[in-house]
Amino acid sequence: MENVIEVNNLERDYIYKNGVFKKIQRVTRAIDDITFNVKRGEIFGLLGPNGAGKTTTIKILTTLLNPTKGNVKVLGYEPHKEEKKIRPFINFIYGGERNLYWRLSAKDNLMYFSDLYKVNKNVKESRIKELLHLVGLENRADERVENFSKGMKQRLQIAKGLVNDPEILFLDEPTIGLDPVGAKELREIITVLKNQGKTILLTTHYMFEAEQLCDKVAFMKKGKIVALDTTENIKKQIDEVTTIEFKVCKDINLNLKKLMKDELVVDYSIEKSEAYSILAVRSMNPFETIKRFLEQMPEKSIKGLEIKEHSLEDVYIKYCGE
Repeated sequence: MENVIEVNNLERDYIYKNGVFKKIQRVTRAIDDITFNVKRGEIFGLLGPNGAGKTTTIKILTTLLNPTKGNVKVLGYEPHKEEKKIRPFINFIYGGERNLYWRLSAKDNLMYFSDLYKVNKNVKESRIKELLHLVGLENRADERVENFSKGMKQRLQIAKGLVNDPEILFLDEPTIGLDPVGAKELREIITVLKNQGKTILLTTHYMFEAEQLCDKVAFMKKGKIVALDTTENIKKQIDEVTTIEFKVCKDINLNLKKLMKDELVVDYSIEKSEAYSILAVRSMNPFETIKRFLEQMPEKSIKGLEIKEHSLEDVYIKYCGE
């Protein structure tokens, strides 16, 4: 697949001035020499703490901010020089609810933004109808947005971001502040858009969301990309240690020191509850450890076991945690 976004050695400085003569007070580097590519039809996640440079990166890609240094191309064009060629083919959606006209109806909002993008009159009506159906608002099309819930407003923003049928959609924390049901509905819409061939660049603080949606992720910290790979590969960068949780009988007499005297075992812990105990074993070879464990444990003393895989949250803690 071809690259529709190419970022090479990108930097962005913010210069703060004060005083009568506007002397430079300080320079803050928001983006520090980052490089990545996004392929057509891919969902690419930019992840990291607040202030990592994610939104600044998106603003540069969407023609809203000039880079200080580096080369950037979106659909083959340079955003800071050829913005008029790029804007008809992209759209940008912020999280939150303040990017709509609340006293207009959902349909009127989409009509207005369609006119801003100079959408052809012959397709405008049918497209708006399709978009309202996509986001589940076709039955509320003529109702004022001020009467909508937060989740409905955010779904309408997704529709707003699609009025020009963009090739690339930029989503900056789209599910922020939504309840679990609203967030789930929004993720389902994003999945539909991917299946339709849209390229999506997404920022989010919810690691499970990125794990569910993204094909590839980049972790940013203090303006730098500290890890970049597919969601599956990046989880393998944590370490080679896997956690196995054994659910065992509460009253079993475990000689853990003897049981865990194994070169494959890194460490272990046990947590007791009213009904049973959970023995968590961190091992370099989980399947061999399970085999040895089962051989040494009394019959019917094990009620269950689970191999705990690494998650993107583990990756976040490793690369972005202080």
